[in-house]
Amino acid sequence: MQTLTENVYKLGPPGGLFDESVVLNLFPAVSLPARRLLVHRAVKHGEVVRLKPGKYCLAPEYRRNNPHPFVVAALLHWPSHISLESALAHHGLIPEAVQTVSSVTPHRSRIFSTPLGHFSFRRVPVRNPAAGVTAVTVAENCWAHVATPLRAIADLLYLRKEIRWDRGGAGFLTESMRIAEEDLHRILAKPDAEVIEGMRSGRVRAYLRNLAKEFGS
Repeated sequence: MQTLTENVYKLGPPGGLFDESVVLNLFPAVSLPARRLLVHRAVKHGEVVRLKPGKYCLAPEYRRNNPHPFVVAALLHWPSHISLESALAHHGLIPEAVQTVSSVTPHRSRIFSTPLGHFSFRRVPVRNPAAGVTAVTVAENCWAHVATPLRAIADLLYLRKEIRWDRGGAGFLTESMRIAEEDLHRILAKPDAEVIEGMRSGRVRAYLRNLAKEFGS
């Protein structure tokens, strides 16, 4: 076992995920070139998987548990939160299996294809990026920032610029996305005004206000 692999394994990060700051903490007296050599050797021997520059995961045989896709997403691109179809599927609102882990970020959009899966990060500008985002436990000792159902819908509406309330009302959600009307009633029983009014797009705010009128209590 390579030196880096052994030390990270002893540390036991959830899912075997770690970054270059962990390498620095494990080897504070070692120079940057020497730390890079430690990483290179571990990757070359198949003991460590490089996800992107500075972001790594132990190979399966050296992990104590498997990395959760939502935690991998946070490691790859921060700040961000799980949203769109991934969040809607997490909340049990859409029936489809989601192949790409979809996140939203206030920064530029990115896409990563890694040995652990495909990850998409889409830019959605809002007044308060934390509105409608909660910390959710996704595995033992693992949590991720996940959009609430209303925030996931708001993020999705922003990116689907062709969707307007006056061009079909809630049909996009109930027919295209196949979200049940009873679920919309539950989501909008107490609509989150911070999510609705925090969207910078007037089109999205108008859609969400009308949605709240139709399905709110």
